[in-house]
This record gives sequence, C-alpha cells and structure tokens, in this order.
Amino acid sequence: MTRDLERALDVALELADAARATVLAHLADGFSVERKADGSPVTDVDRATERVLRDLVARRCPGDGVLGEEFADELGGADAALAHEWTWVFDPIDGTRALAAGIPTFTTLIGLLHGGRPVLGVIDQAVCAQRWWAAAGVPTRRNGEPVRARTSTSLAGSILGSTGPQFLPDDRRARFDRLVAEVRDVQWGGDAYLYAALASGGLDLVVEAGLALHDFAALVPVVEGAGGRCVDWSGAPLRAGSDGGVVACADPRLLGPVLELLRE
Repeated sequence: MTRDLERALDVALELADAARATVLAHLADGFSVERKADGSPVTDVDRATERVLRDLVARRCPGDGVLGEEFADELGGADAALAHEWTWVFDPIDGTRALAAGIPTFTTLIGLLHGGRPVLGVIDQAVCAQRWWAAAGVPTRRNGEPVRARTSTSLAGSILGSTGPQFLPDDRRARFDRLVAEVRDVQWGGDAYLYAALASGGLDLVVEAGLALHDFAALVPVVEGAGGRCVDWSGAPLRAGSDGGVVACADPRLLGPVLELLRE
C-alpha cells in the first residue's frame, strides 16, 4: 500500500461535505420516492448525491475506480470498478426507507478499497450533523473527537442491533434467532447508523445478512478503528466478493461465542 491514507481521508471528508450539502438542499426543496425493480425505494436525493460524489472523485482521484449503488450498471459495473487497485465505494443514502419516512437514521457511506479490501470509511448523517471516519492506522473519530467501542465480554449483557428480521434470508434466520436468545436486548432498525453507534460505545453487536459491498465497505474501518471487529458469518475479513453476511463486535472477545451461535 503506497497511498497516504491521511491524504485520502482529506478527500473522503471533502466528499462527505459535498454529499451532506446535496442531501440537505434536496431535503429543503422536497424529493420524490420511486421503486426499483427489486421493490426497494430510491429517491432523487440518492441519485443526485451519488452524481456529486462520482464527479468529485473524477476530479480529485482520476485514476481510481468508483462503485456506487445507483449507477453501477450504467457506468461499467462492479467488475470494471474493482479492476482498479484503489476503488471508492458509495452508498449515497443508506436507509432510504428512513429518509422517506422522515427518520434521521439514514446516512451517506463513503468507502475506499485497496485491492478489494476496505481501508477507509466515512459514515455521515446530514440532518444531525454527525460524522464518523477512520482508515487503516487512523483511529475512528466522530466529528473530530476520538471514539471507542465498549469493552464487555458478557454476551448475556449485550445489546444486539440489526436492521430488521425481514431482511434476513430464511437460511440464516434460525441461526440469528439463536443469538437473539442469548443477548440482553435487540435494537431493530438503523441500517448503517447501528455500526456508528457501536463504534461510539452504544451497541455491543450488529449482525446482518444480504448486504452488498456498498452497504459494508465504509463500515469496516469505522468499527475496527474504534477497537471492534467486523467480519462475515464465518469469521473471515470482509472484502469485495464477501457473501453479504456481516458480524460487528464492539469487543473482539465476543466474536468467538457469536460466531459459534451463527454456525450452521
């Protein structure tokens, strides 16, 4: 790895500033909600924000790949983007359902991959003016202040977060339910905001399945830069090509017991 990730973070924070301004402008002016072919919602806020991010990367880092949720197919697809050594990965609005409902847990996700591995991440919540960022070797900060995930090895005392049971594939639901039976409480809803809460000491665990690369690329550095771990359901590091299962632990010592419960 030869790129200076501190400088890459400067670019990422510039991207986050531009994204936040775009999101707030569209919220002030009003926006429309449509449905994609798969039934999931999309708004003109999503599309406008991704265009701004893509345009800015093209100016600041013209040799890098770019992969975003909304325009990947039209602009060469994931294979073309991931053919680059360095690839920016965007989810312009993670939590579009929350955005459409007026609930400020939606975020903009900005990730950077090196050789397919997440090495930098930004989670930005525009309405609440909250931002988390980290990179390999650069600990996680929230609005400029260092944050740390909580330390606890008590699974029975843990708070587990997940976006919703309806998003868990049938073949993983029974395993997830085994984990639910062992923790103190479950926080449903929140999308990527759950991982930011974990990095700030609020949650002990986040477990999900069916996530795409643009959903988790930015999350890994933020969780791990706060002292946690973020892996797939087998315990393997998350990267391009991962199967979409995500396990985030505030205290890495919880990872073994959690993975045992999630095992087939």
